[in-house]
Amino acid sequence: MGPSSAKERIDQLRKELHRHNHLYYVEALPQIKDEEFDRMLKELEELEEKHPEYADKNSPTKRVGSDITEGFKQYPHEIPMLSLGNTYSREELSDFESRIHKTIDGEVEYACELKYDGVAISLTYEDGSLFRALTRGDGDVGDDVTNNIRTINSIPLRLSGNNFPRRFEIRGEVLMPLEGFRKMNEQRREDGEQVFANPRNATAGTLKMQNSSIVARRPLECYLYSVATMEDLFSTHYESLQICKKWGFKVPPYSKRVGSMEEVFAFIDEWAEKRRELPFEIDGVVVKVNSFKQQKQLGFTSKTPRWAIAYKFKAQQETTKLVGVDFQVGRTGAVTPVANLEPVQLAGTTVKRASLHNADQIAMLDLKEDDVVMVEKGGDIIPKIVGVDISRREGNPSPVKFISHCPECKTELVRLPGEAAHYCPNAYGCPPQIRERIEHFISRRAMNINAAGATIRQLYDEGLVKNPADLYRLTYDEVIRLERFAEKSTKKLLESIRESRSVPFNRVLFALGIRYVGETVARKLAGHFGSIERLKEASLEELTEVDEIGERIAASVISFFDDEVNMQTVESLITAGVQFNFDETEVSQGSRLSELTFVISGKFEDYSRDELKDMVTRNGGKNTSSVSSNTSYILAGEKMGPEKLKKAERLDIPVISIDDFLGMLQG
Repeated sequence: MGPSSAKERIDQLRKELHRHNHLYYVEALPQIKDEEFDRMLKELEELEEKHPEYADKNSPTKRVGSDITEGFKQYPHEIPMLSLGNTYSREELSDFESRIHKTIDGEVEYACELKYDGVAISLTYEDGSLFRALTRGDGDVGDDVTNNIRTINSIPLRLSGNNFPRRFEIRGEVLMPLEGFRKMNEQRREDGEQVFANPRNATAGTLKMQNSSIVARRPLECYLYSVATMEDLFSTHYESLQICKKWGFKVPPYSKRVGSMEEVFAFIDEWAEKRRELPFEIDGVVVKVNSFKQQKQLGFTSKTPRWAIAYKFKAQQETTKLVGVDFQVGRTGAVTPVANLEPVQLAGTTVKRASLHNADQIAMLDLKEDDVVMVEKGGDIIPKIVGVDISRREGNPSPVKFISHCPECKTELVRLPGEAAHYCPNAYGCPPQIRERIEHFISRRAMNINAAGATIRQLYDEGLVKNPADLYRLTYDEVIRLERFAEKSTKKLLESIRESRSVPFNRVLFALGIRYVGETVARKLAGHFGSIERLKEASLEELTEVDEIGERIAASVISFFDDEVNMQTVESLITAGVQFNFDETEVSQGSRLSELTFVISGKFEDYSRDELKDMVTRNGGKNTSSVSSNTSYILAGEKMGPEKLKKAERLDIPVISIDDFLGMLQG
């Protein structure tokens, strides 16, 4: 490669790597696989080594990707958080061992650990208490996310024992277990929110939220696996993990000491197979020299430690042929492209369909008809297409184009500023949007009407049900003439519809399908306002006064009730006898807590915090998430936040137990 070609390629690689660094660390929206990023980075390193005349201190090879976000304070790391060198090759692991033995005489023991697919975190403890939590940032400076980290139950706010240093740093990974991730995405779909692509994105997005009360509801976990301190506390890395476990840290149970590279390979083989059994995602294995003395001898390069390396697994991936692309319309009008594939076995299942996410993804893949595609199974249920095998492309196929009009109602699609999805704006004339809103209305956690999606499609196609209120007008004669309906099934459906009239107001509110109003938000709004009449008249200020209701949710609620069609549906449901008010047992069990404001903190054995908040509201009190001079009482459970306790003492606010609280309710 000549000098001009090398310069052109170096500039191209730097531009692409900077872009992907930003997408990964700042936006938490990666567009390429780790393997592709690492390949480009390695190519750039080699070109820069051959052509030092094109050196640039701001090259991606001279830095660690940054995740610093506006809105958070930044602090320097006392010890830089460097990234690890990584490889997909066993030969390079053997080379890693050879380099070690050029510096170290005698035997070398290794500590093998899983490489968690989450977000790196550094925690500083002072006098046994959590002092500060920083993201990796650029390696030298990180974002202060202490308030969010405090909400993760697996992170100790106060250490056990008393033999820890007065001040030290410990590092680890915040991650989201797969089951919690799936449930969260399911709820986001029901609430009309964009789902996360994978658990790592969900974790990164959660840690960057400004509202720690929302973070507290996300299913985050944290494994701590490295003490980073200047003091000589331990002789080996493995020993440090065992001591940290005694201090109260959640230390991974998957690490292992080994005495040879053959044993390292055996550990890699074991977890390459067993990783599918784990409750969270990993993307490889980390190998560290176990002795801290030997680590010091080996030292660091400008970017990575010489005593550790990450072996990364290849993604669970197969190739197959693209048959076609369908475009599906959801309850909120979002249009999602889904690829139809020739069946292929992937991670133990037969895959026939894969997500393409949006128009940007199709364009990035440069996807064309009949392409051979790479399919990968990540944290979510549906696989995704992550690449195209261009070498197997035949002839001059036409590109796959994102549609311009709704596939169902032919309305021209719109794309809102700042959003990736295209939407069909025909909310009240687009059949799949209407059917999915009705299906949401009848779902188990909403109105719990005993009807399948196929039944709703039948009722819709026959012109019997065009909105949720129409369900309450159905007659025996209309239903029994439908295909697959006999006397017993007809009576069962109609009885289920009748019983739904007793479903409480909070579930009815959830059933309406207001965007961003999930079960928890519906419960808070219903409990606060008590009736649909008060709720629909509420202003933005009145809505945001409700505990944990922000402007986005408030604006969505106002928009819903400003819509004439929505109001007609609500009025019809009221006429049908659906509950739009709390009854006495649900909204006001008394006024014993009238004019009192409570902060609920900690864990309770017999009650969830949401249940306790409902008890406060139903007895005339108010809930708030932060301690202030307006707080009447703090209801404290196990492991109450120490900062809230300190503030309560400073403001002389009474701290009461669950027994005290129940006694107040009993008068």
